Amino acid sequence: MKRGTKLIHNGYETDLAVGGITGALGVPVYQTSTFDQGTSYVSGDLSEHREYDYARSGNPTRKALEDIIAGLEGGAKGYAFGSGIAAVSSVLGIFEAGDHIVTAGDIYGGSWRILNTFYKKWGLEVTAVDTANLDAIKRAIKPTTKALFLETPSNPLLKITDLAAAIKIAKDVSNQRGSEIITIVDNTFMTPYLQRPIELGADIVIHSATKFLGGHSDVIFGLAVTRTKELGAQVYRVQNSFGAVPGPWDTWLVMRGIKTLKVRLEAQQAGAGILAGWLKAHKNVTDVYYPGLADHPGRAINEAQSSGAGAVLSFKTKTTEQALRFLGKVKLAAAAVSLGGVETIASYPVRMSHASIPEPERLRLGITDTLIRISVGLEDPDDLIEDFDQALK
Repeated sequence: MKRGTKLIHNGYETDLAVGGITGALGVPVYQTSTFDQGTSYVSGDLSEHREYDYARSGNPTRKALEDIIAGLEGGAKGYAFGSGIAAVSSVLGIFEAGDHIVTAGDIYGGSWRILNTFYKKWGLEVTAVDTANLDAIKRAIKPTTKALFLETPSNPLLKITDLAAAIKIAKDVSNQRGSEIITIVDNTFMTPYLQRPIELGADIVIHSATKFLGGHSDVIFGLAVTRTKELGAQVYRVQNSFGAVPGPWDTWLVMRGIKTLKVRLEAQQAGAGILAGWLKAHKNVTDVYYPGLADHPGRAINEAQSSGAGAVLSFKTKTTEQALRFLGKVKLAAAAVSLGGVETIASYPVRMSHASIPEPERLRLGITDTLIRISVGLEDPDDLIEDFDQALK
């Protein structure tokens, strides 16, 4: 079965999959906080204990989506969270004080913040490197390293990490020393439609489903998938303990969004390629970052591990004034946080997604005041070009 078909035919086509009786085309919204346990507790016969007891621990609507995303990513278990950063934080919660994590330098600002503030306070050590440079990954690994945290394409500079090669480094070191280094990949930009890190050997995949999976800028949501049931049990303990879980209605919205992911992402990706090519030739643009461009340094690697370049690109204007003027004058793109919706969104990383990163570190990474990140929506590319042109003049 091809990937686009699996988005719809995933085992949860009707309510029968979650114990329904009507055959309705869709999983119901189980809007409940608790579940009747019958006489099992009163009688003491816990052999009849039912699957669901309290909605923080599990909900039929949520389980359907968790199974769907696990199947799409090729993993053993899936877990849903109240936001993308809740998914990141909960996955990081499986580590202990004194553990060391090697992470990509230009990751999502929220991931940088939770790693370098909250978890650092509790004794987690972090080293950020350019993970497009495999030697940098090797040099950063220490005896206490327990994970690689990767993001490819990276946010916001669209750098490409060779996932298979990076994962091999982690596995080789694990075999040499006899203790495991797991690989975690934030797959938000690509989704399982374009890229499946677990098939390349990754151990955990994370999504901000707020973005392309939900796809309509109307829900905050996170997902995580584990390669093994054993690793899944560790993530579940944190999920159930932290309780950063989504409600059933938000869960249902993400399930609905996944059904149209193929047509949305293919159209958005096509538009991104057209827009990136046009920006390359614009007199007020100095740099364009998009893996689909012929001169992108990571294009060959991205083509080898993904089936597309995605729908996010970034560019730099000649001056800060031009960047600010563009954000103020553009009409068909919302100047806003987030990405992956049906509408085009223009983000200003230094004041939005990456504002929590100290300025010296941002500048070292190349996240400057002239950088604008674009999530291309479903507008006609010709209309976007006309609008961008007037905003860049």
